[in-house]
Amino acid sequence: MTLLDSHARTGRMSRINPVAKLGAATVITIPLVLTLDVVSASVALALELLLMPLAGLGWREFWARTWIVWALAPLTGLTIALYGRTSGQVYLEWLFVEVSEGSLVLALATTLRVLAIALPSVVLFATVDPTDLADGLGQVLRLPARFVLGALAGLRMVGLFLDDWRALELARRARGIADRGRLRRFLGMAFALLVLSIRRGSKLATAMEARGFGAPGDRTWARESRFGGAEWALMAVGLAIAVVASAAALVAGTWNFILGPG
Repeated sequence: MTLLDSHARTGRMSRINPVAKLGAATVITIPLVLTLDVVSASVALALELLLMPLAGLGWREFWARTWIVWALAPLTGLTIALYGRTSGQVYLEWLFVEVSEGSLVLALATTLRVLAIALPSVVLFATVDPTDLADGLGQVLRLPARFVLGALAGLRMVGLFLDDWRALELARRARGIADRGRLRRFLGMAFALLVLSIRRGSKLATAMEARGFGAPGDRTWARESRFGGAEWALMAVGLAIAVVASAAALVAGTWNFILGPG
């Protein structure tokens, strides 16, 4: 566990049930997925940034975890600006590229929407422990125990990928074949990692089956997953952000239901 992980999992937000975090992120996402406009996305993003200090992450941790979102969101908008639907005044036209007033508005809306959807998800789940999430899915949402435990086991194995990759890299370097053909080396290591992952997954599935994880019937859980006032408050905050953002877009007349006609 890194220093950032230890800080993130000792704050107030880390004590909230992961199911509530999942629910809050989902509630915020739904209206932003249904519409593509600047007003709803910008209002949601502004409210999220105002509430971000309450998540328990310091600014250093916040930027360390979300810089990839800030970097990729403008690239998404750039793609829309160059190849999006053309409307209004055309500013640039070259081969398949056509930049217009409408495509720029769509690009801005897309960039803001990506930020408004991704940032709360990343920040909320930065404080989630996989075991706590599995407890919540099994006890609060009543999902099948077989699915929950299998997903937890798979999630726990993800951390081993980096260790396996480093071990493969060191092994190839020891054999003197690590510095030739970067693309070929990458493909070879990726295939070896795939084979290793399949073997490990098969062994893990057999071990879990032997220990009765796949047995029918109700299971008991070592730790109780509670869903109380703090969890409902977080859900209410997510709902408030969604309602305010949607209302602002409707009042401004910019609501653009993407599933609607034309």
